[in-house]
Amino acid sequence: MSATARAIELVHAAARAASDKLAENIVAFDVSEQLVITDAFVVCSAGNERQVKSIVDEVEHKLRELGAKPVRREGERDGRWVLIDYADIVVHVQHDEERSFYALERLWRDCPVIELPADVTSGRG
Repeated sequence: MSATARAIELVHAAARAASDKLAENIVAFDVSEQLVITDAFVVCSAGNERQVKSIVDEVEHKLRELGAKPVRREGERDGRWVLIDYADIVVHVQHDEERSFYALERLWRDCPVIELPADVTSGRG
């Protein structure tokens, strides 16, 4: 089983939204084989708490336009690692330090990477 078409659509929209706000190291994983609670993770990072919040706001705005509403949101107060759960996908927006420390890519390295659209860039490049 792999991520649904709806999950892929949301992954692409979330990645584009993060890219628009200059998120760094944007990656997506198909975790549907490993987890029953979601199909995909989107992971990205930012250099400060203000940018984390900006990315989160843009992701929520763009996914709301697609009719997706978060079922859970965690970490927003600290702005160091915000998790937005849309059931089909989970978006992790992390401060650079949390990203390095928790290394989600290492934890999910056995899961297939979801290819992101060409217009999704990481950081300023």
